[in-house]
Amino acid sequence: MAKKTKISHQIKKKPITFKQNALSTTAQMMQDSQAVILTEYRGLTVPQVNDIRGKLKGSGADFSVIKNTLFKRAANELSISDAGLDAALNGPTAAVFATGDPVAAAKAVSEYIASVRNSPFKVKGGVVGGKFATPAQIEQLSKVPPKEVLISQMLGAFNSPIAGFVGTLNGIVSNFVYTLQAIADKQTSGDSAAA
Repeated sequence: MAKKTKISHQIKKKPITFKQNALSTTAQMMQDSQAVILTEYRGLTVPQVNDIRGKLKGSGADFSVIKNTLFKRAANELSISDAGLDAALNGPTAAVFATGDPVAAAKAVSEYIASVRNSPFKVKGGVVGGKFATPAQIEQLSKVPPKEVLISQMLGAFNSPIAGFVGTLNGIVSNFVYTLQAIADKQTSGDSAAA
């Protein structure tokens, strides 16, 4: 039987304060995030992981390898529990913490998966708005238009009824003016004919 080395003994027995700090840091990252996307990263090379990190950093997200038990405990601390989340936290897991726009982070993950054929990188699920999201829901999130486009569409929708109302009022006023003009023209032609 192999003898335990001093280093392996130190790795297994971490102080409680270290574990509590890791738990509170993970819970704080989850609380600060608009969305957390759980991914399978097994089979990725270090350059691929660095490439993913770079793309996600540009979208305001952080890519971190997490311990499943630590993530479950942090989720329970934030009152997030779901059977789907427990199932997603199986095997090696990396989390994308989207502190900025969650759509941009989901889009960056989906684009990376689409750009690298046969990539072992895949979405296992996530937490959006304090609730578990399936991989299909994360995919739908990635297809939402950017925030600026949604705002312009919303303003256009608000503006459309007002523009239609103004057009209708303008048409009523124009018809009224044309009717008055026709009456005035008829009276002037009637006065001219009588004289």
